[in-house]
Amino acid sequence: MNRRWATWGLRATMAALLLAGTGCALLPQEEVPEKGFWLRYEKPAATDEAHARFLKNWQLAEFTLADLNAYVDLPHLVTVFAKSCHGEGTGYDPDTRTIEVCYDDLAEPRELLGDEDLSEVVRVTLYHEAGHALIDALDLPDEGPRAEADTADRFAQVALLRGHPEGEETLLTAARLYDRAIAADSGAAGATDEHAPDAARAESHRCAVYGKAPGRHKDLASPSRTDCQATWTRTRDTWTRDLAPLLRP
Repeated sequence: MNRRWATWGLRATMAALLLAGTGCALLPQEEVPEKGFWLRYEKPAATDEAHARFLKNWQLAEFTLADLNAYVDLPHLVTVFAKSCHGEGTGYDPDTRTIEVCYDDLAEPRELLGDEDLSEVVRVTLYHEAGHALIDALDLPDEGPRAEADTADRFAQVALLRGHPEGEETLLTAARLYDRAIAADSGAAGATDEHAPDAARAESHRCAVYGKAPGRHKDLASPSRTDCQATWTRTRDTWTRDLAPLLRP
């Protein structure tokens, strides 16, 4: 499994997507779809109830999955479970084609960021895990766990920067989370962690934002980011090419 709390995101701009009821995302009249990203809420552990309420009340997963389903025509069903994971961590499982979004993973970034910024970071994580699901669906070459995690990060960048007005700030907020995790001595990637170190992931997000719109982010300009426009173009073009069989008109 590809699991880690490291990236999360979005502001509360999704009132039109609120579900009826507050208990479980599976309503009595709802049928399980044959394909696409589909959400289920599970009852949280007692220690996770506040985090589960946050996720439901802000409707973060609903908004993001609706956007993903409008963006790509996934050829099979990927079920997204919001649940208590008891420390196992958020991630995508290719064997079951499921994404687990863990209530308990919200605790540490919530302390570091607060609810509004955390809502931005939840979205980044959902797009990152969707990136793993799309790598699986497209049967892209297996270049190892670290390379796949980097590719999933780049999908999150493409998804957020393809036209969402808030996407740039969402990625910059995720980068700030990495900075604060490092400052709190909780952000260094371990030897068995498939993700890049948090400092590298933060820089990747800043480079993508700057490369996409250098005129809007002159404060991000630095000699080390001279190649960011070319890097962003390569990221965008590579994912657009790979996604071509699944992109909706």
